[in-house]
Amino acid sequence: MNSMYGKVALITGATSGIGKASAIEFSKQGATVVLAGRRESEGEAVTKEIRDAGGEAMFIKTDVADEEQIKALVEKTVATYGRLDVAFNNAGVEGEFNIKTAEQTVEHYQQVFDINVKGVLLSMKHEIPAMLEHGGGAIINTASVVGSIGIAGAGVYVASKHAVLGLTKTAALEYAQQKIRVNAISPGGIETEMFQRAAGTPEEKSQGRQYFTSLHPVGRLGTPEEIANAVVFLASPGASFITGANLLADGGWTVQ
Repeated sequence: MNSMYGKVALITGATSGIGKASAIEFSKQGATVVLAGRRESEGEAVTKEIRDAGGEAMFIKTDVADEEQIKALVEKTVATYGRLDVAFNNAGVEGEFNIKTAEQTVEHYQQVFDINVKGVLLSMKHEIPAMLEHGGGAIINTASVVGSIGIAGAGVYVASKHAVLGLTKTAALEYAQQKIRVNAISPGGIETEMFQRAAGTPEEKSQGRQYFTSLHPVGRLGTPEEIANAVVFLASPGASFITGANLLADGGWTVQ
């Protein structure tokens, strides 16, 4: 417990799902948490939940596709709490599935890549200098199981997550000697709003949901809390020799 005591952790896409669960877990482990996202009411609700439990948290409305907003996010974090130790770049969109490669549009590509790729790149661009000012830090980027494989009909989303892994590995090489560790987390099917939009809710029992569940040898989908535990580990001193890695938290999906 308290593996993050005294640390300041910034989490994008923190209003729901994996981001929300991670913000709560970082707080439980002793971190001061800065939550970022586009949905203000949801972000403030998560912040209140953390504060009611005795933690320190702040929400800053942010669109990660806008560099000026990211710059302001990092600056306010440092101005308020004096440092930045951990960044979990989790904001992402799924876009549209069931679109073959020859049917993709520039508009769809830009919608997905602006958040999933440009958002991660710009976040690291401003997080890294803030971390260097205080001797280093840890960055975790949300990729996906489909960053390591392909899925028919999801080419743009799949490509965006492959790109996240490329950015992660490159930044890890560039800043390893300056004590910034950069890793990726690649969830499988996780019970989140995003997954339910793509495959259906538990109540719907859709064929898509049953199919994606069947891809996991453990026989079920994961929970946001399970991914949050892995994210906090990657940020912790226990992962001090890990950088440039892609942690596949996928219920065995890629083992097959």
